[in-house]
Amino acid sequence: MKEKYISVSQLTKYIKYKIDNDINLNEVFLKGEISNFKAHSRGHYYFTLKDESSRINAIMFASSTKKIKFLPQDGMKVLVTGKISVFEANGGYQIYVNDMLEDGIGNLYIAFEQLKNKLELEGLFNKNNKKNIPRIPKRIGVITAPTGAAIKDIISTIKRRWPITEIYLFPSLVQGENAKEDIVKQIERTEAFDLDTLIVGRGGGSIEDLWPFNEEIVARAIFSSTIPIISAVGHEIDFTIADFVADLRAPTPTGAAEMAVPQLSDICSYLNQLKIRLYNSIEKKLELNKKKLDNLKNRNIFKSPMMIYQTKELQLDNLIERLKFSQSNLINLKEKQLLKIKNSFILRNPYQMLDKKSIKYLQLVSKLDTLSPLLTLKRGYTMTRINNKVIKSCKNIEKNTVINIEFADGKIDAKVI
Repeated sequence: MKEKYISVSQLTKYIKYKIDNDINLNEVFLKGEISNFKAHSRGHYYFTLKDESSRINAIMFASSTKKIKFLPQDGMKVLVTGKISVFEANGGYQIYVNDMLEDGIGNLYIAFEQLKNKLELEGLFNKNNKKNIPRIPKRIGVITAPTGAAIKDIISTIKRRWPITEIYLFPSLVQGENAKEDIVKQIERTEAFDLDTLIVGRGGGSIEDLWPFNEEIVARAIFSSTIPIISAVGHEIDFTIADFVADLRAPTPTGAAEMAVPQLSDICSYLNQLKIRLYNSIEKKLELNKKKLDNLKNRNIFKSPMMIYQTKELQLDNLIERLKFSQSNLINLKEKQLLKIKNSFILRNPYQMLDKKSIKYLQLVSKLDTLSPLLTLKRGYTMTRINNKVIKSCKNIEKNTVINIEFADGKIDAKVI
């Protein structure tokens, strides 16, 4: 009886075998809505594909995710191609997706919008970061295919409008898998050529043909360039990521050439206008200076130049008179002062003044003698000191202290007992 029973693993392997060998399940085309989406760090996508009543687990390995140009999100409706198989660990069946499309919207359009939003948030489209296109460039670089209508239109337009401009062609692939790397390489190469302006673009085509100009590495190369860049991709209705990043967007390659250089006739007209303005300015300046000259000529000083001399003569006479008057007054003043000094008492009786000073001197000497301590010593008094300080009291004098006693005719030392 036990031989009738099989293990769960055996059953799962049998079901997996049946499903794997069912030709109808080897390539399945499903449509549904993504939920529980998770992008693994190794590049795999794990998600659930569901409709109104059912769901199936799905996995898309990194080798396949590299082929799609958009990032799946929850709620996105997609069309997937893949193989149905069983995951033996849990016995569940799932679809291994090898291709994915947005249901109703192309993959390229989704990738375009996602990259556009990403770069816009980073500030690559910010007007403050855009460089001005020189009005009159000496050297223009062109990155495009070396053959075709685009380069011919650009060259012919530049030569017609501003023939003195030098044109440098940097031939590049403009469509296909390797075009994005080639465009970036040429943008980096232009840095060594001292260019004033750079045109990057190509003629019209499908969205697939124009796609290299929607690649992130191309956008970042344009943003990083030190040369002002005009994008010229496709026709007027075509917009690429390069258009948003570039410093100026042209609707066509011909339009880019027209934006890059001025029209010779416009510059000639502008120069003629400057010439007329210059002549008018010079005439106004001459007329103004002529009026200033006439005003100067009509001044009294030029009509009667002797008036300057006469005025200065009057001023000189006035100064001379003032000098004479001041000199006379000063002499009179000094004579009065001298006379006063000559008539003073000290000059008329100098000896009498000396006698008075001598008497006063003797009086002061007498007062000093009266107050002198030496006179006191002569009368029998003494002066006692300790360490050169006069003792006024016997208090606080300790025994064996050496004191100095001064008499009128000398000094002695004594010891207190």
